[in-house]
Amino acid sequence: MGLETEFSGQLPSSLFVLTLVLRHGDINGFRCMDDIIIRHCAPGDYDAVVNLYNHYIEHSHATFDATPYSVGERAPWFSQFHESGPNQLLVAEKNGIVLGFCCSTPFHNRSAYDISVETTVYLAAEATGQGIGKRLYEELLNNLSGIGLHGAYAGVALPNDASVNLHEALGFRKVGVYEEVGYKFGQFWNVAWFELRIQE
Repeated sequence: MGLETEFSGQLPSSLFVLTLVLRHGDINGFRCMDDIIIRHCAPGDYDAVVNLYNHYIEHSHATFDATPYSVGERAPWFSQFHESGPNQLLVAEKNGIVLGFCCSTPFHNRSAYDISVETTVYLAAEATGQGIGKRLYEELLNNLSGIGLHGAYAGVALPNDASVNLHEALGFRKVGVYEEVGYKFGQFWNVAWFELRIQE
């Protein structure tokens, strides 16, 4: 539910992809823009993704998780993602460093909700203000189109102007606010919900 954090993590060199060849194009299925690669998350990214998310857990109200995860504890969460279908996890990488991730997960476990997904994006502090979150989100939404989904929903713990502005720029509309629905860091937090119609 957030958009700002600090993170620095190095991926194994085997995952490094040369991005200097093309600046605006595709390399073997990877979206490459200004040396930023948007691609599906791989097992070698798990440490970086978990470390990035743990920073939010410890220092931000953007997520209502309260206890940091190990990679092993996060394994069930990673296992739900695939390179096609409604549950996808994308990362933004530059020079082997994961700068953020964006994902779609089930909106609810009851079957009538299968036409809907919940979406979220998290960026490292050094990746904010560069349009990387929007690129991640646009790629995810593009992947989710035409597969039978009806809507994407995002919860934003308030205040979070960066995340609100991002979702509105992507065409999400604010549909309501849950007041004082979360309690973290000794205070209550409101959550705004945003909706995007993927397919009528």
